[in-house]
Amino acid sequence: MHRHALTDEQWARLQPLLPWRAQGRKASRGDRLFVEAVVFRARTGIPWRDLPERFGNWKSVYNRFANWAAKDIWSQVFLELKVDIDETASIVDGTTVRAH
Repeated sequence: MHRHALTDEQWARLQPLLPWRAQGRKASRGDRLFVEAVVFRARTGIPWRDLPERFGNWKSVYNRFANWAAKDIWSQVFLELKVDIDETASIVDGTTVRAH
């Protein structure tokens, strides 16, 4: 498993949010790889052109990402993937505290 790959539990939570599910089509391995590509880019901050080859053609991934963004699918996906914050053990950077 790659470092930024989705767990099976995360993928199971995301599948109902995917746009093709409404039409009765099950999410394929290609769907999971596509979502992992977008999550990889979001976590690493790399340009689209620098996506690893295992995700396929970067332009195809970008075009699909843009289509899903126009349909506001990503807000639901990223909301589902968010990490619960442990307020008792959160780390605060001192420079942020001084600046605010």
